[in-house]
Amino acid sequence: MDVFLVPVGRDAYELYCEHVDEPEAHDDPSDEPLPETFWARLGFRLNPVRIFRLLKFRFHLMLSEAERERRQGVAARAEGGWMQRVRRRSMRWVAESIAEQRLLWNLRRHDTATLLYPDDIGAEEAIAITRKQLSRDFGKHQFWLAIDSLLMVGSALLILVPGPNIVGYYFAFRVVGHFFSVRGAARGLKVVTWAQQPSAALTELRAALALDPAGRLRQAEEIASRLQLDHLATFFLRTAIT
Repeated sequence: MDVFLVPVGRDAYELYCEHVDEPEAHDDPSDEPLPETFWARLGFRLNPVRIFRLLKFRFHLMLSEAERERRQGVAARAEGGWMQRVRRRSMRWVAESIAEQRLLWNLRRHDTATLLYPDDIGAEEAIAITRKQLSRDFGKHQFWLAIDSLLMVGSALLILVPGPNIVGYYFAFRVVGHFFSVRGAARGLKVVTWAQQPSAALTELRAALALDPAGRLRQAEEIASRLQLDHLATFFLRTAIT
């Protein structure tokens, strides 16, 4: 797994990863047979473990669909009626969330990773910056996991009711996403063995910060092509401090 320490300012960096692990295979918990009595069925439906399994299953379905939408590109986005366009817009929002947390989610499943960093800084400094970023992400996602969990509890009935319950699914998506991010950040800090690899291309990306917007875009796209990263230019332009 390759992780890129992207310079987004004079002394500012963001971690970036483009590889996406295939979603984990899960059986649909909603296919499980219900108990015979009313109270048993109610307890079965409200079981916290089953609810979280159901949220994870729907979360992975959403991730798969969002990744398919992202890979289809711009050409397919104008097809279909307004309902299809609204749905694609929602999937693009999900895809943006994936882009922001892709690194942490993937770290949950890895024991080793290669850190590529600008070659104008040392390996020890690059690792120190990476650990600082992961610590920051751990604290941030842990905080929002607690907040969104409380908000999800308030909308729990909406999640259980069939139909497109937007409020319930929104908080459910955030809770599962933050949960995975916390686990990934913790694993990156405590378990993952990091190899280091200097990159001249990332140093050139730092120089692009001094260019005008058009020049910055051209430079970022050229470097992204050399590194074989399809979405690095978009990430860089969105996070760059100018």
